Amino acid sequence: MNTRLWITAGAATAVMALAGCAAGPNEQWGTAGGAVGGAVLGNAIGGNTASTVGGAAIGGVIGNQVGRRADERNYYRDRSSGYYPYNGPTY
Repeated sequence: MNTRLWITAGAATAVMALAGCAAGPNEQWGTAGGAVGGAVLGNAIGGNTASTVGGAAIGGVIGNQVGRRADERNYYRDRSSGYYPYNGPTY
């Protein structure tokens, strides 16, 4: 039980570190949300630690790409107001 807790804590830390490396705000939320959803789904399907971590990795990648697409859509929708129209800092 104690080993499982440490593995879960390590996976959660890795997810948060990866979410911090994402570029846009939607990409960050997509990575974090996808990793959490993938971990839950992986645990429900496989029921072991390997499937939970694998689900988190796959879900994080999919969520990252969905969030990136949303950021690109916001960028091209209204280029006059900057990269983040209403939901983030302007660089």
